[in-house]
Amino acid sequence: MIQSIVHIALVVKDYDEAIAFYTEKLNFELLEDTYQPEQDKRWVVIAPPGSAGTTVLLARASNAEQEAFIGKQSGGRVFLFLNTDDFWRDYNRMIKNGIEFVREPKEADYGTVAVFKDLYGNLWDLLQLKADHHIAQRFK
Repeated sequence: MIQSIVHIALVVKDYDEAIAFYTEKLNFELLEDTYQPEQDKRWVVIAPPGSAGTTVLLARASNAEQEAFIGKQSGGRVFLFLNTDDFWRDYNRMIKNGIEFVREPKEADYGTVAVFKDLYGNLWDLLQLKADHHIAQRFK
């Protein structure tokens, strides 16, 4: 049996501001932006550059209950994990692009990691897994 997680939904306030943030500040690629008139919403899919795995579905909050979760989908914990092949290249580019890091870079037994906020306050790990880490092996 082969299964995979295709999308992770990220609740956002506004499609266009989210697209701008992820494509301009984090260098993600916009893979799809399709209007769905029957539901008055857009199907917006982004992914990190060069990624062949899970994508992020930007889902605009459609009611007050969903709006309350914008930026808090994980209750204040790190929510998403952005792995890179060059931590310092991406960290320095993100700093230059105004990304706020809330935990400075550190070396851990699994690799190099720092925590940043997205435009809504969701916490992300920027990490570079060590080449011999068992999870890193899955991406080869």
